[in-house]
Amino acid sequence: MTFKQLKNKPIVKIITNRYVLIILVFLIWMLFFDENSFLNHYEFNKEIKKLQNEKEYYNSQINKDKELIEKLNDKEKLEKFAREEYNMKKENEDIYLIEYDTLKKK
Repeated sequence: MTFKQLKNKPIVKIITNRYVLIILVFLIWMLFFDENSFLNHYEFNKEIKKLQNEKEYYNSQINKDKELIEKLNDKEKLEKFAREEYNMKKENEDIYLIEYDTLKKK
């Protein structure tokens, strides 16, 4: 097949059309090389999803902390929390910490 025969085929005529080439170059540029390209949008969407997940996590932690603060408004519960978490004690009181050995001996 010669060049002239190839040039006369309808598909080659369409592809080599000046307007089609310009539009094709423009689309390639916009999809891959532009500052607002498809690839950048994809990366930004992944980052947005990650940040939304972090936001949900921190909101749940805030809710847990609010519940704990409300529980600790009661003096007895505050005292119990301080004893369990921070090993605090009253005056003239002894505390014995018991640790369980979870290793099995052979």
